[in-house]
Amino acid sequence: MASARLKEKYEKEVMPALKEKFQYKSIMQVPRITKISINRGIGNAVADKKLVDIGVEELTTISGQKAVPTKAKNSISNFKLREGMPIGARVTLRGERMYEFLDRLLTIALPRVRDFKGVNDKGFDGRGNYTLGIKEQIIFPEISIDKIKSIAGMDITFVTTAQNDEESYELLKAFGMPFTNVKK
Repeated sequence: MASARLKEKYEKEVMPALKEKFQYKSIMQVPRITKISINRGIGNAVADKKLVDIGVEELTTISGQKAVPTKAKNSISNFKLREGMPIGARVTLRGERMYEFLDRLLTIALPRVRDFKGVNDKGFDGRGNYTLGIKEQIIFPEISIDKIKSIAGMDITFVTTAQNDEESYELLKAFGMPFTNVKK
């Protein structure tokens, strides 16, 4: 399985390299990815409820796990939005599916982005998590271009056990994340 490849890479290459670089005393201190969360806001869902179902279906196809619709927390009258209305979709991947998705993202999807020069390294939150924004869902080969009604993006968040951005950056870089600006 493809996911076993990245998990094996983490255990054999990434973990020892990070342990040596940051001088950890135990391998349990070495940062790891705990989950990948994919979120997608569907702005036009206020007018057309079917768009949420399409968004959930596309996220399910991309991730290989059932996505769930997200509901509005607040009412905003200017946008004709009421509390509890479905306005997006999300899915959280852990374990084998997480590694499989990461593998497909790094080897297949990101290279298919038009004029791709790497991902921005400014998506870290200060606590060791990284968020990557994707503008088009068609970079994933699972999505048939003929069947989509509109181009939509998504946010992919990598939640890690890293204590700071530097550790998280090194972890993702070791997995093969193609950052644009290489930090020293």
